Amino acid sequence: MNMMKKLSCSSFSLFFIMFLTFLNIILCDDHGQLQNYEQVMLPAVIGPESIAFDCHGKGPYVGVSDGRILKWQGSPPGWTQFAITSSNRQRKLCDGSTDSRMEPICGRPLGLKFNKKTCQLYIADAYFGLLVVGPNGGQALKLVASAEGVPFRFTNALDIDTNTGHVYFTDTSIVFQRRDYLLALMRGDKTGRLLKYDPHSKKVTVMYKGLAFPNGVALSKNNSFILVAESNTMQILRFWLHDHNQNITTTTTSYAPEVFATLERFPDNIKRNHKGEFWVALNSARGMIKKADSDPWFTEDPVGLKFDEMGKVVMLLDGKGGEALESVSEVEEHGECLYMGSSIKPYVGIINLKT
Repeated sequence: MNMMKKLSCSSFSLFFIMFLTFLNIILCDDHGQLQNYEQVMLPAVIGPESIAFDCHGKGPYVGVSDGRILKWQGSPPGWTQFAITSSNRQRKLCDGSTDSRMEPICGRPLGLKFNKKTCQLYIADAYFGLLVVGPNGGQALKLVASAEGVPFRFTNALDIDTNTGHVYFTDTSIVFQRRDYLLALMRGDKTGRLLKYDPHSKKVTVMYKGLAFPNGVALSKNNSFILVAESNTMQILRFWLHDHNQNITTTTTSYAPEVFATLERFPDNIKRNHKGEFWVALNSARGMIKKADSDPWFTEDPVGLKFDEMGKVVMLLDGKGGEALESVSEVEEHGECLYMGSSIKPYVGIINLKT
């Protein structure tokens, strides 16, 4: 894509007409060509794991492989540096790095979310914990890097209750770091935690322990429950934050998950749209689906599912076996577009939903 072109849903070239069925967004025609789709290339880095838009709707912002958080500024200048998470980061050493061995030095921002009331960006960095940076960016402030005396090893995803300011986030493992994530999956690690940070008391609470690779996090629209993607069990778990019958806040000892959805692939990040629906990215294990005709959302290559608050699939993103969507870590619905992050690709994928 020409980086001099302004990033705008209305300005994208539409190569083919999108065909929308009841549950499917079909991205390919009979010849396997992508439809209504663009790729915005990153500047010599990879892995735009998570996507965020600020309190003015500007962006997207992405965290990338060399530890920076980049912001799309239009054309020119395109992508610019917005923030960093490592206080010891050396630009000569880190800028442009795609080497995972450099992540403990350079940082690796994963989950991103703006507090729409304060315009602060909260960051889950895999190595440096939970951080925050103001609306002008710069060096992010580390808020917390341990809980109950146990350091975070793999801070992953987050969401924010803008009413209370509470930040909910995951620590995927207390044993394995992000660069060793395959070992965590292969060994069935169940040391992950769901946590809550209170910006007023500056205290962190462990809400639940013993999760099998907890990944994405998303609050419901009314903040009554939170969804967590448990990747190694291929499930989406729901934790009620309030009694859903009496709307009474639960105690910290009574959080217990229930299964919200069972999947056929490893779920990654979860993002809620303005309607209160949830997009779940299905990042890998393409070859694991053999036969699932009983599933109403079954296709050969589901890479993203949109659920309503009751756990019903209302839309499906079909990768059709192509390379462009072979690694989708997040699906962010913003305006008339779907923005797709990836932990390994050198671009942000964008689908125009306007018909």
